[in-house]
Amino acid sequence: MSDATPPATEETIFSVDTLLKYMGNDGKALTIVSKIVRDACAPGMAPVQQAAAALREERYTDAGKTLHSLRGSIGTLGAKRLVVASLKLEQAIAERHLDQIPPLFATLESEYQLVLQSADDWLQRNAPQSGQTAQA
Repeated sequence: MSDATPPATEETIFSVDTLLKYMGNDGKALTIVSKIVRDACAPGMAPVQQAAAALREERYTDAGKTLHSLRGSIGTLGAKRLVVASLKLEQAIAERHLDQIPPLFATLESEYQLVLQSADDWLQRNAPQSGQTAQA
């Protein structure tokens, strides 16, 4: 099957390694990337819920815009599987392939939950804790 989703790995779900390297791969980069991750994930499931509401109300253009924004903000976090899922769903919405929307939406929702969980796990392991100072 050529459309099969690759096995879930942390790298394809969420990876800021490239972003960290680009920013210098040091403590300052880690602080900045941690803030980017927190800010990108702060809305939680709200964007997906907004897109779902727009689809239920047949506001397809609004749903597409919401998904496009989500893809842009979360895509910077190396969320390749989410980007692919969003593109497929956005295309189905734009072309009004209404029968394809429910399963594609379910895939997107699942991928987004994985991204949020992976991002939270990464932050727990890597993010500098506010209020703490580095010990020598």
